[in-house]
Amino acid sequence: MARRHEPIYDLSHSRNVAVMSMKTMERLTSAYENARVEEFDNDSKYIVMSDCHRGDGATSDEFLKNKNVYVAALDYYWKNGFTYIEAGDGDELWEQRQYKHIIKANRAVWSRIKPFHHAGRFIRLYGNHDMQLKYPEFVRKYLWIAPDPDTGELGPFLTGLEPIEALVLKHRVTGQEILVVHGHQGDFWNDQAWKFNMWSLRLFWKYLHAFGVHSPSSPVRNSYKRHKVERNYVEWIRLNCVALICGHTHREKFPKGDELPYFNAGSCLYPSHITGLEITGGAITLVRWRVDANEDGFLQAARRVLAGPTPLEKLDLKRRG
Repeated sequence: MARRHEPIYDLSHSRNVAVMSMKTMERLTSAYENARVEEFDNDSKYIVMSDCHRGDGATSDEFLKNKNVYVAALDYYWKNGFTYIEAGDGDELWEQRQYKHIIKANRAVWSRIKPFHHAGRFIRLYGNHDMQLKYPEFVRKYLWIAPDPDTGELGPFLTGLEPIEALVLKHRVTGQEILVVHGHQGDFWNDQAWKFNMWSLRLFWKYLHAFGVHSPSSPVRNSYKRHKVERNYVEWIRLNCVALICGHTHREKFPKGDELPYFNAGSCLYPSHITGLEITGGAITLVRWRVDANEDGFLQAARRVLAGPTPLEKLDLKRRG
């Protein structure tokens, strides 16, 4: 449920506006104020993954190389009672004009996501590459009902799905809040000008993409842009005392020591692995999934902890003063 309250700070009185993007500050705050609120406690389990960019299985489909390990990860989280939060750019709708091709190419993926959805354990955020999901009529047309991958006949798919821009995880005992967004907010070419960027990708960059060339406007390959975006995230956290989880940059982040609580789930497009953030037992952990050989020499999808677990109470800046 969206909420309404007074802004949590006043831009006109911030001494830091000159060193950060005012638009990012405004957009993140707007997302926070209108976010869906999900109450949780220390028994709750969430897995946050971002930037799958599921495609049509063609040469330019970067998700293809990690599809099997992604499916194995979803199996693990389903069996262990997790709620799956997909933090934007789940599907590559900039390159793909027709959703049916993405659906047909990812049968195994949807067979795992649908049980999460029907059990009320699937929360879908939209990012810049699947911004079309912000329009309810688009979602009803292409995701509530979709062609069967085998027969082509229309039937129920993710009926009732309502993608959101932002999610606030709120601890039902302490009131601690964690904001989850994709992270494109305020990034001009991927936010306000996303339609122009989408068409330039479809008409030009898509074909170079197949050969490993990427748009310079993307924070994925542009390190200056990526660091600028991340600095804006951290400054928003400092001013508002709310932990932030996002994706967008395709670079996982887990704060160390006294760093402010900016977390990034990474992506599912690394050359050999995928990453995600687990929230369970009142703590948060950065994990990696990849195919490794077991002690008998057989290949298997293996989960490894990269950072954490860190108790969430240590990230509650408001209670820490």
